[in-house]
Amino acid sequence: MLALVSHHLCPYVQRASIALDEKGVRFERTYIDLKAKPDWFLKVSPLGKVPLLQVPQHGGETVLFESSVIAEYVEESQAGPKLHPGDALERARHRGWMEFGSSILSDLWGFETAKDRETYEQKGKAIAAKFVTVEAALGDGPYFAGAKFSLVDAVFAPIFRYFDLFDTLADHGIFDGLDRVGAWRTALAARPSVKAAVTPDYGERLMTFLREHDAYLLRARKA
Repeated sequence: MLALVSHHLCPYVQRASIALDEKGVRFERTYIDLKAKPDWFLKVSPLGKVPLLQVPQHGGETVLFESSVIAEYVEESQAGPKLHPGDALERARHRGWMEFGSSILSDLWGFETAKDRETYEQKGKAIAAKFVTVEAALGDGPYFAGAKFSLVDAVFAPIFRYFDLFDTLADHGIFDGLDRVGAWRTALAARPSVKAAVTPDYGERLMTFLREHDAYLLRARKA
């Protein structure tokens, strides 16, 4: 059986998990503590990051790293619904939007770990501006490519999940006026693969993370 080496909060792990679930692939999970990475993990992870996908092969295993590589491997090697468009040009466009989602995650890291109001607001504006761009790219939904779930959806679902907690902490306004983005977020949250990508204590773990980083987000609470 395939095994996904994971961390409870990692959005890149989530996108790999979602892709596997959407393809109907059974897999096991191994969670590690990124603050105390085990030796076996460091030996097989060139970048020292999660996710890893351990693929049994010829009595041994091949280890894949980087979530986009894992998602592409799952798409190409496993039966089940296609998560990429059949047309080469449209497939390339989807890959571009997957990278755009990764760029939002970079800003999101700065947003959630910001210790002062200036950085918090700067990163919030950067994220909001990118979602304005996303809004213009969306159609009638419910997913990025319409009725069919794709790997772009697998990339954005973990991003939206952060805001399930953040929305309860502050009036950040990032999604204000973005009706299509809001509808997309709602549709993704209801997807079984998205729900299953994290453990039930995800929100508690994320809250602990914010406290450990002295996040300004916690001091920007709603009145």
